[in-house]
Amino acid sequence: MADGSSEVDSGPKGVTDLPVRLASAIIMVVVVSGALWLGGWWWVGFVVLLAGVVLWEWNNLVRGFGVSALSEVTWLFFGAAYISAAALALMQVRMNYSPLEVLLIFMAPVVAVDVGAYFIGRAVGGPKIAPSISPSKTWAGLIGGAFAASLLAIGVELANFGPTARDGFSWTGILMAIVGGSLIAVLAQAGDFFESWMKRRAGVKDSSNLIPGHGGFFDRADGFLAVFFVLFMVAVVPGLLGL
Repeated sequence: MADGSSEVDSGPKGVTDLPVRLASAIIMVVVVSGALWLGGWWWVGFVVLLAGVVLWEWNNLVRGFGVSALSEVTWLFFGAAYISAAALALMQVRMNYSPLEVLLIFMAPVVAVDVGAYFIGRAVGGPKIAPSISPSKTWAGLIGGAFAASLLAIGVELANFGPTARDGFSWTGILMAIVGGSLIAVLAQAGDFFESWMKRRAGVKDSSNLIPGHGGFFDRADGFLAVFFVLFMVAVVPGLLGL
């Protein structure tokens, strides 16, 4: 999975390691797409495995905080709840939608945020959002990520694709696509900043070194976690409660 976790919106980093990052990203896309296409227990097993690895990396970061035992347990509990909620949302959308719908409507926009933030952030540079947390994240990168995600959402709307597709398109649908893309960009970047803050507090550069050129799985999934956690809270929880 690739999202907005890469801290390469500006500056020289990201040029020399781009081939390695690209190769790793292609492998991740193939694995995720394969599990998504197979669905069923393949998808459930993949999500559970991914969530387990991310939780392991989360716990390793927490151990570097140097907090009390009670605080550490609280952090671990929050991490388990946060990651599990996002994982359940990932499972739920695959149960209700086709693989292509899940890919284009739920996952690709988060990837688009990362791509837009990477290239626009590097090309434009400019003021940083929160340099004390993530020195390379710029406002231009955030706008670029929102633009890329919105553009993808508009494309889906114009193509009349998805479970609510109708003939033609409406300007209301276009507006909602822009709002949705912008919201996803903000959520993905918020997840990125949160993980960056955890890494700074733990005194490490990456959550792990499991993925060449990308760091750990938490580094790659931080934006997805934030987006799907919110999706879980606004869509899955009401359904479970019968609301």
